[in-house]
Amino acid sequence: MDGRAVAYGVGMATRAPQAPRLVPVEPGDLALLDPSDFVDPDGDDLEQAELRDVRVDDLRWEVRRRIDASRISGLAGTSWRARGLTVLDSWLERLDLLSIAASEAGWRDVEIRASRIGSLELYDANLRRVAFVGCKLGYVNLRGADLADVAFTDCVIEDLDLMRATASRVALAGCRIAHLEASHAKLADVDLRGAEVADITGIEGLRGVTIGVDQLLDLAPVLAARLGIRVEEGSGV
Repeated sequence: MDGRAVAYGVGMATRAPQAPRLVPVEPGDLALLDPSDFVDPDGDDLEQAELRDVRVDDLRWEVRRRIDASRISGLAGTSWRARGLTVLDSWLERLDLLSIAASEAGWRDVEIRASRIGSLELYDANLRRVAFVGCKLGYVNLRGADLADVAFTDCVIEDLDLMRATASRVALAGCRIAHLEASHAKLADVDLRGAEVADITGIEGLRGVTIGVDQLLDLAPVLAARLGIRVEEGSGV
């Protein structure tokens, strides 16, 4: 990389994109949580609690719950359904789940680390100061979500869906993304320079995204195909 960047839809970038404004997440002194309290579909909110090494199958929280100043470490199983889940000042680490369904969630000051999630449903969610670190993610559904100060670092993402999302100060350093959907997205200061992106749809939604010059060359065939441009050798004379 030569350090140059292109702001898509604008030309050569006049300034570097603003980085996510994250704060360290430090839950503090925690009380060990009984797993039965966690799996209770109508349970209470979790505050200053720690859950360790629990397996769940088809976990459904029937009421909207809050995880506040807590740590969940080593949660494995199939699905976790928690619509409207609020997570504040908390760590989620070593999650190994086929799916998390948390539409309309509200997450603030959250770190998700070293996790494997097949399908992460966060459509219509509100994410503020959220960091994903060292995660392997299948389908990340952020359709209609509102994101600010979100970082994906050293993650593998099969499908990142930002359709109709509003996002600002988002970075994806060291990530590999098989497919990015950006249709009708409203993006500002979204930094893809540290990511490998294999395919993109909805390129009209990329305004506000910054990529490197080498990335632009790598993506040129994909962008041309999406725009219906045929590329052939020769001058045409």
